[in-house]
Amino acid sequence: MSQVLEMFKTAGADQFSKMVCQMAPYFSTIEPKLVVLQPGQAEAHVPFRREVTNHLGTLHAIALCNAAELVAGMMTDVSIPQGARWIPKGMTVEYLAKAKTDVRALADGSQVDWSTAGDKVVPVDVLDAQGQKVFTARITMNVKLAA
Repeated sequence: MSQVLEMFKTAGADQFSKMVCQMAPYFSTIEPKLVVLQPGQAEAHVPFRREVTNHLGTLHAIALCNAAELVAGMMTDVSIPQGARWIPKGMTVEYLAKAKTDVRALADGSQVDWSTAGDKVVPVDVLDAQGQKVFTARITMNVKLAA
């Protein structure tokens, strides 16, 4: 089991989410709570707060990107082989609807071959409180296997 996954299971969702935000402080701007973390899947809840809204009163585009990168990164980390490393290489996004509520960011790497090195595309969807997809991302992660 990956060290990150072991920490998630041991610390629990609340404490683990706080630890992630301490390690990568920018994530704290969206106050995420990782509620699912396992190989091939991650989910985080992001509360609707004025601090991360835009001039339209909806969640800011970059707050949605931040949530997508968080779940994609955490999911990648627990999916790659022991000793492998990863780094985000690029992100393509689509804003599908205005996000006016709390949201859930869902990374699905279940169809990705994590056993090989190279670029892996991680799909992420963000849903509002009614389950409407408001944002989608495809994040390219570059994976390097241990030597």
